[in-house]
Amino acid sequence: MSYADGRRPHHDGSERYVSDEAPNVGDTVTVFVRTSDNEPAAPAAPAGPAERVHARVLRDGEPAYVQATVDRRANGVTWWRADLPVVNETLRYRFWLGDSRGRGRWLNGRGTSVRDVDDSADFRISTASAPPAWAADSVAYQIFPDRFARSAAADGRELPDWAVPATWDTPVLARHPDAVRQVYGGDLDGIADHLDHLDALGVNLIYLTPFFPARSNHRYDAAGFDRVDPLLGGDAALARLTEAAHRRGIRVIGDITLNHVGATHPWFRTAMAEPGSVEDGFFHIDRATGGYATFAGVESLPKLDHTSAELRSRLYAGRGSVVDRYLREPFGLDGWRVDVAHSAGRYGRTDLGDLVGRTTRATVEAARPDGLLLAEDQFDASAALQGPGWHATMDYAGFTRPVWSWLVDDIGEETFWGTPGPVPDYDASDLAAVMDTFHAVTPWRSVRTNLTLIDCHDTGRFRSFAGPERQLVAAALMMTLPGIPMVFAGDEVGVEGDHLESGRAPFPWERSQWDDRTYAAYRELVALRRSHRALRHGGLRWLHAAGDVVLFERESLDERLLVQVSRAAHRPLTAPFTAVGLTGAPDVRAGEALPGDGPAHHVWRVEPS
Repeated sequence: MSYADGRRPHHDGSERYVSDEAPNVGDTVTVFVRTSDNEPAAPAAPAGPAERVHARVLRDGEPAYVQATVDRRANGVTWWRADLPVVNETLRYRFWLGDSRGRGRWLNGRGTSVRDVDDSADFRISTASAPPAWAADSVAYQIFPDRFARSAAADGRELPDWAVPATWDTPVLARHPDAVRQVYGGDLDGIADHLDHLDALGVNLIYLTPFFPARSNHRYDAAGFDRVDPLLGGDAALARLTEAAHRRGIRVIGDITLNHVGATHPWFRTAMAEPGSVEDGFFHIDRATGGYATFAGVESLPKLDHTSAELRSRLYAGRGSVVDRYLREPFGLDGWRVDVAHSAGRYGRTDLGDLVGRTTRATVEAARPDGLLLAEDQFDASAALQGPGWHATMDYAGFTRPVWSWLVDDIGEETFWGTPGPVPDYDASDLAAVMDTFHAVTPWRSVRTNLTLIDCHDTGRFRSFAGPERQLVAAALMMTLPGIPMVFAGDEVGVEGDHLESGRAPFPWERSQWDDRTYAAYRELVALRRSHRALRHGGLRWLHAAGDVVLFERESLDERLLVQVSRAAHRPLTAPFTAVGLTGAPDVRAGEALPGDGPAHHVWRVEPS
């Protein structure tokens, strides 16, 4: 038996199973559980099908039980319904399933268990405002501004003293001290000039890495927040880009670091020069030694002290703050991605991470009620996603790392996100289990709003480690699983790079340098994603996950899709449903063999029974 089996009980937070993803205290939410008449016997479940179901909810910390009733039965499947009162800020619940012989087991986000379980993986629904409606319908495109495209104005700009000039075809200085100072001259007007490419690819959300002045090409060492870097075209260029993108139906989010600034930032210079100044309170400075707290031990990245109310006011708390200013006209950003959000507000005994998230969220929603707030967290972000803080995260833990572990055999001298040892050797059951482990403790609405990515500016290119065939397998997972798929600019045309610096190679605008097969596949996958609501809003039910292949269902209120993704040729699975093939997949009838080729992906629309 595989890790997954479509006959097992199932519930998730999608619209098929939950009536309201953002209720108010005092409301009632209707939830549904799906059970099967021929549920397989397994150590984690009794042999018999569920004959009675109760929802266990927490009300002011006290457990209470709501009996579910049968909503409908069809084709060996029973749908149970329970109406749950919303008493607290977060509705937390799991299900008790009993069979005809009185045996019971629990169903929570991690599946079923005959043993008692703790509350950590209870399903949960927040009463905080939901992420903006447009987010789940997005396909994102990450742009590192210096490396995407140069406008005509770029030639006339004088480079700062720290920069190492490079022409568009100069090799990247990977693993070299000058790597972060190498400047190719890409700018914001260059992006605006190439929006046709984004239209043709089908993406509708741009994620820009930082655009503030700095002393590096990545700009995570901000030298100020009061203007857009003149090297990128300045304030007017950002306004032109967002206006041009919005005319095409493309949204734009920026990137800001709330954890640290650069050592040349005016706040830090004042703090070091003037003990007792307001800015002195913005940093963790040891006056006895002259030392100060930094991010990751890098002296050029002094860490911010969020106990300062003035810092919060200037940076992210309320009207006039940096976060607020760039969401309003003339800039008109549609939201922010927050760099190293897992560290912001945390230092020694001080832990203001929750305050940072909630305050930033309030500022975003006041400036732009439909604004999106994403947090970078490379680990377990679930605790920060429970309430009115970050809407979602970059899903490294629940998507990127398990995908690499299933599809990448070796990364050479690179470390796997700093972890000692080689890339884990996952089969498909491990892939699905790790995804479930992280998503089980995360509200569903964050799971479907997380950025799902196979690489980015902080990694080498996935293609360089997995090869072009498995890149397309990873892209298929990205476009068919829950979350906002994010394409790192250049992936769609076959850009390579086995290090984060070489992965930031300039975009190859000479068409002869493109891998046309990869480009066509990405366009087809993006179109598939955007044309099927079940891929954007549907739940996720694993039907098979073992060895080289996963088979799963995505179901919304109005559509049901079947997806098979394989990393290699495999023994054909049996079609669980009659379904119509999409994107070249053959039509199948229930009980027939599915394709056994690989690396490959196949998608079907399930016919109503």
